Amino acid sequence: MDIPYRKGKNGIIINIRVEPRSSRAEVIGVHGDTLKVKLTSPPVEGAANKQLIEILAKHFGIRKGAVRIIKGERSKNKVVEIEGLEEL
Repeated sequence: MDIPYRKGKNGIIINIRVEPRSSRAEVIGVHGDTLKVKLTSPPVEGAANKQLIEILAKHFGIRKGAVRIIKGERSKNKVVEIEGLEEL
C-alpha cells in the first residue's frame, strides 16, 4: 500500500480519516491523499485518538510514543506525525 506522506522536521506527516464506532479496528487503505483507519472506539474522552495511535504504531512497527496527533484531535480528519521514520 502506497501511503501518501510528507516529511516533517522529526519524521513523516500523514493525513488520516478515521471512522469511529466501526465493527473492526484496522487500516483500510488510501483514499486520495488520506489514509483511512477504522476504529471500534467512540470519539469520547480521547478513546478514539488513543486507539488510532495504537493501530498506527502496530501497523508501522514502531513504539506508540513515536506517533503524535498534531492536528484534528476532535475531528475525523487528523494530521499525524510519526517520529523517526524518514520514508514508508
